[in-house]
Parts: sequence; C-alpha cells; structure tokens
Amino acid sequence: MDLKSMLALATGLFVATAAVPQTLPGLPPPLDPENTLMLDLSTGGRVTIQLRPDVAPNHVERIKTLARRGFYDGVTFHRVIEGFMAQTGDPTGTGEGESDLPDLNPEFNHLPHLRGVVSAARTVDPNSANSQFFIMFLPKFELDRQYSVFGRVVGGMNHVDAIARGEPPLQPSRILRASIGADNVPPPAAPAPAPAPAQDAPAPQ
Repeated sequence: MDLKSMLALATGLFVATAAVPQTLPGLPPPLDPENTLMLDLSTGGRVTIQLRPDVAPNHVERIKTLARRGFYDGVTFHRVIEGFMAQTGDPTGTGEGESDLPDLNPEFNHLPHLRGVVSAARTVDPNSANSQFFIMFLPKFELDRQYSVFGRVVGGMNHVDAIARGEPPLQPSRILRASIGADNVPPPAAPAPAPAPAQDAPAPQ
C-alpha cells in the first residue's frame, strides 16, 4: 500500500472513531440529571452528587426513591469524624434508624473510597444497607469492596467540609432538602436579612 492510500485509510479511521462518543475506561459516565442527587445542607449551600447506577443500580434506585419521598428532608448528620467521613440517612438521628423499605444486598464494586465518594452505611452484616450513607472527607482505601460506593460529590464539597463534627455533634448539621436533578427543584430561598436597627437622628447643633 502506497503512502497516499495509507494516509487516506488513517483519515477515514480517525473520522469514523471521532463520530462515535468515546467513554474511556475508568472514567465516570457523563452527568445525567436523572442520576444526580442534590442535597441542600444547613451548612449554607447545595451539594451535587453524581449517582452511579452502572455499578450500584439498587442503591441508586433506593436513594432516588427516598429523596423523592422527602425521606431525607430534615435528617441530621449524626456521625461525623474529622479526616474520615460524614454519615446521615437516619431519621431518628441515633444511628439505629432506617427507612421502611427492605435492606439491600451489597453491590461492592471497583470504585475506591476517595474524597467526596458517597457510600452505603451498614452494620457488620453486608446485607444491612438501607437508607444511611456517608460522604468521605479523605481517602480510606481499606473500605474498598467492603461498602457499596454509589456516587461522588461533583459540586459543593465545601458545604460537606463545613458539616459539624461529632458522634453525634452537639449541634448537628442537616439535610434541608434532597432532590433529584431531573425534577428541577430549586434551592431553598435564603432567609431575608434582618432589618437594620433604627438610628436616632443626630441632635441639632
């Protein structure tokens, strides 16, 4: 094959490849509003979490179901360890509560527990995940393939960092509202500023 023919073939292969969207191995899929969890926190803003139904479909479906029910609205972060993670999803705030839905079987996968990763909390029983989950402050790879990773924070991690620490915290931070991106729920309105105190008029000279 002469050089001109080889160049034509290479150009054709490049064009054909470029016409098909490529997903590189190890990279997350594109953001999808139906699989995006929004958490409006009492720490001052909205946290955006990309859910991963490609690796944990049952956990993602559970989170979406409960978010749309309003289950997480008002729930505290009841266990928050500096340099480790913030745990929530218990309506009792004790660490012992869960939803009325059945517990989930594990969906351990290849995703590592990096900063911002969201993973399902459970007891020593691998089949006990239900509604509780935790968000990682820092990597902790010994949790890999022991807990079901189902998402990662892609926006607003500063609001996660601001969650009050403690087991439980003295003044726990809360999820004001949880929603799914496709539902287009706006963030809560900021409280109106308090009126400035009236100032006495200056005395006449």
